[in-house]
Amino acid sequence: MLKRIFLLLCVLILSSGFSAEVFAVPALDGTIVKVGISSQDFSEYYFTQTSLSATDSYTLTDKATNKILGSFNADEVVQIDIKNNLFIVTKDGTEIAADIQGPVEIDSQNGFVTVANLKRAGKPAHYRGTIQVTKVPKKDNLFNVINVIDVESYLRGVVPNEMPVRFGMEALKAQAILARNYVLKPREKNYHNYDVCDSVACQVYFGANTENELSDTAIKETENIVAMQNNELILALYSSTAGGYTESYENAFSTDMANGIKMFPGVSKPFLKGVPDNKDTPLLSDEKAARKFYTSEPETFDNNSPYFRWVREWDIKELEDVLKKTLVTQSATGFVKPRLENPDNFGTLKDIKVVKRGVSGKAMSINVITDKNVFNVQKELVIRRTFKKDNKALPSANIVFDFEKIKPDKHDKPGRLVWSNWDDDEQETENKENKEDKKNTTDKTKSGDEAATVTKVVVHGGGYGHGVGMSQFGAGDMNDKGYSYAEIIQHYFADTSITTNPVTLSCPDGRDTAVQVFYTSKKERGKNTKVYLVAENKFQFTTMTVVINGQEFKLELVPQLFKAEKFDITEYLVDGENRITYLLPYSEAHKKPVRLFVELNEAKHD
Repeated sequence: MLKRIFLLLCVLILSSGFSAEVFAVPALDGTIVKVGISSQDFSEYYFTQTSLSATDSYTLTDKATNKILGSFNADEVVQIDIKNNLFIVTKDGTEIAADIQGPVEIDSQNGFVTVANLKRAGKPAHYRGTIQVTKVPKKDNLFNVINVIDVESYLRGVVPNEMPVRFGMEALKAQAILARNYVLKPREKNYHNYDVCDSVACQVYFGANTENELSDTAIKETENIVAMQNNELILALYSSTAGGYTESYENAFSTDMANGIKMFPGVSKPFLKGVPDNKDTPLLSDEKAARKFYTSEPETFDNNSPYFRWVREWDIKELEDVLKKTLVTQSATGFVKPRLENPDNFGTLKDIKVVKRGVSGKAMSINVITDKNVFNVQKELVIRRTFKKDNKALPSANIVFDFEKIKPDKHDKPGRLVWSNWDDDEQETENKENKEDKKNTTDKTKSGDEAATVTKVVVHGGGYGHGVGMSQFGAGDMNDKGYSYAEIIQHYFADTSITTNPVTLSCPDGRDTAVQVFYTSKKERGKNTKVYLVAENKFQFTTMTVVINGQEFKLELVPQLFKAEKFDITEYLVDGENRITYLLPYSEAHKKPVRLFVELNEAKHD
């Protein structure tokens, strides 16, 4: 509901008694992120040697002492090695500095820093911000190469590499917001020295040499904007192609427990629930519904993806050879039971059964049945890596299996081919004898009877990637159909609001002033959508001052422990750039924080 704005409104800020202080408040420095830079093939983040340079003059500093180790001209390369857990810096074979604790930082005020011989997207890797070479904790004589950069600049090297710019501005804006969410709240924090990595294991970051004007605009026009549920940043996952139906988080990802066990299915996340593009699509968790969906091409937002539907097939010997290798390697994940340690213990493949599916039809648990054992394989990525074709993992785990089998004739005549795992509707078109033969063949195969021999395995699939959260090809199609970035995000993320990134203020010991710039328009938020200033004020504040686009307001606050206050600020916004300044009154008594953000789009509850 609308909340009161206590009217002490000055049409122009110059008429305000403290206008000079307001205009003197600088914008906040950008949030800093540390990005681990990997090797050329993205396989390695630990190094013993690296060579660095810059496109303009630069300095090298020992951050432990803040001592400048040297100043260098553009394109001059320095080499950094580590020995006895101390850094050595050389140039052209001449030692510049030794016995350095580090981190060692390279900084160019007017240029990009570079990692010699490293290329990204076919271009030399250039980076904004600084590069720090930092020792790896508890690992002797190894270091990380880390790009230290503000979040908005970091996104410029992410968005055009995660999404083709041809997908359009609203799709790019949705991607920018989700990429911002991801770096501010990553799924896992496995890294000692840095926040995120630069590969597909986190989100792809190729640096300044891959920036693009269109994606830069999308980032600028979503500056400070994030997606939240219940006033907390969501974990913003996305993948290339969902296949027309996204999956719930817990059905694709495991959860690390305190005892070191990886639990699958994982702990659910309410904003990452599987959703169909077409609301008439039923749940695909049963075999018949999944088969019908992934062996057809219904109209969805993903139809334009080259991975919307795909087929992989193996002859039986080929697949057996694959499984003998992959079940061994995937046993190390803990999601293959029993473990296969020796390929010779695999046996002869008899059948493959999907035991459990997610809401999108994604295979969660599969039994690989041989004459020696039944191997249960769980979890989306493990399943994809188990059923490799041409040494490549399956594009997704949205899969259904078909088997070509040879069944001997009752009267000792040459055998004939039958298919198992047909759709029930198709099966009805076959004659009764064929139908009975198939049933007998399947039953015998289940029990290990070798009367029916599998000759070929075919997988029909849909989608590319884990399929949780936003489908990038889907976002591109929604863009083409006229959806706004907010509508795109709210389609894929349940009960999610679009807001500015919250700021937390307190006094006298903390920050008591903040400035945020954000863009908005009626088209993006909807013609009748209200925009609210939200204040989470659990403790002592009763008043504060807010300046919106040069207009000053005194807000009357009521401390509430479990509920945020909302103030309608719609009429004070403009299409395009908006600026909001938050100012807390100084008081020795006010030591508790107040949390503030602008809600551009309320969560939509189905």
